[in-house]
Amino acid sequence: MRTHTEGESNTSEARRDWVARHPDAATRELLARDAAAFLHQSLSSPCLNTVAKADGIWLQDTSGRRYMDFHGNSVHHIGYAHPRVVAAIKAQIDDLSFSPRRFTNEVSVELAEKLGELAPDDLGKVLFTTGGSDANEVAMKIARAATGRFKTVSFWDAFHGAGFGASSVGGEATFRSHITGPLLPGAEHVAPFNCYRCAYGHPGPETCGLACAKMVEFVLEREGDVAAVIAEPMRAVPVVPPPGYWRAVREACNRHGALLIMDEIPTGLGKTGRMFAFEHDEVIPDIVTLGKALGGGILPIAAVIARRDLDVCGDFAIGHYTHEKNPVTARAALETIAIIREEGLVERAAVLGAHALSRLREALRDVAIVGDVRGRGLMFGAEIVEDRESRAPAPARAERIYYWCLEAGLSFKVSAGCVLTLSPPLTIGQDDLDRALGIVAEAIWAEAG
Repeated sequence: MRTHTEGESNTSEARRDWVARHPDAATRELLARDAAAFLHQSLSSPCLNTVAKADGIWLQDTSGRRYMDFHGNSVHHIGYAHPRVVAAIKAQIDDLSFSPRRFTNEVSVELAEKLGELAPDDLGKVLFTTGGSDANEVAMKIARAATGRFKTVSFWDAFHGAGFGASSVGGEATFRSHITGPLLPGAEHVAPFNCYRCAYGHPGPETCGLACAKMVEFVLEREGDVAAVIAEPMRAVPVVPPPGYWRAVREACNRHGALLIMDEIPTGLGKTGRMFAFEHDEVIPDIVTLGKALGGGILPIAAVIARRDLDVCGDFAIGHYTHEKNPVTARAALETIAIIREEGLVERAAVLGAHALSRLREALRDVAIVGDVRGRGLMFGAEIVEDRESRAPAPARAERIYYWCLEAGLSFKVSAGCVLTLSPPLTIGQDDLDRALGIVAEAIWAEAG
């Protein structure tokens, strides 16, 4: 269970205390073997705990403790080990387990067609990769080929993957600061949509004039030769864009000849209450990337979906992945999409998300250390501050709340140092959702004193 909070050292006192107090001897032995065998990296190994079983919304460690998982690395939209996906994978392995890249197969073609059907407008040409970082780099290659330009505009604090190209356009220090030497040239960054007014629900021209969107246009105009703007339609921190933001950016891209790439890897496939998060903002990008949950929480697969007229790379390789048309991962994705659609999980995420936000806001409205409660669908969070007047981030408070919740059987992620980020599966029952929200509220009230 890789459940460090962002910014927390892998050897922090809080982690050492947790490992010492809770896991049994066998668990501690496995953790020690993990630390000895794996290269160490922030937010990963050494690990905090072990996993023996993952089922539905639950993780179970090797000492028998169970945790509701409200993080899941954004792969568990349909929960862990969904029986339909497990059965589909087993059947596909018996039928056709692999397809060399220069051969095609029915299931991979069907998945490509299905994604083109799901995506709006003329988004209909597809390429599969093994992870989201690769998908974003393929999207950038397409943008370069289509525009004859190489520059990008992206956002500080954004995450688009761990590859060199993806780290270059990403804005999280964790994935950039360790790299000696230059990153990808031409990767320009601007401030994200997260000013006081945007974050606190008072956006719009009457308050901030969409200054954050105007920054994007400023760079597009001054540079003059930007290939693409690449961005998360809703930041997974989570931060929701102000009304009109993406329409303004879309129009700026059109004026200056830049493509708009939407990274829907954590937010797509219904997480925010729409199949694609950009649909909330009534824009259509030129290229969309999907990943994480696409493999049903079991297998790794990501996808690039581009406008049909951007099929301009036929004379050279832009992906060329060994598992580019793997029928087993494609089958897992097809079954995942079918489950999301047939079980009405997109609509369910919208309803449960509205319920969760309402309940959290009501429960925490008088707690001085809660700066904000925000989100869309089943991706929401509470910002922990020293006080609402100063809005100073309170990472130590957030960490204590996190471990209090973990002790109570709830796992999630702390983003940006102080935001309790809650992202349950779309299949969660309302009773379990309410129980988790109660745990969070109780922990916050306890910390507030």
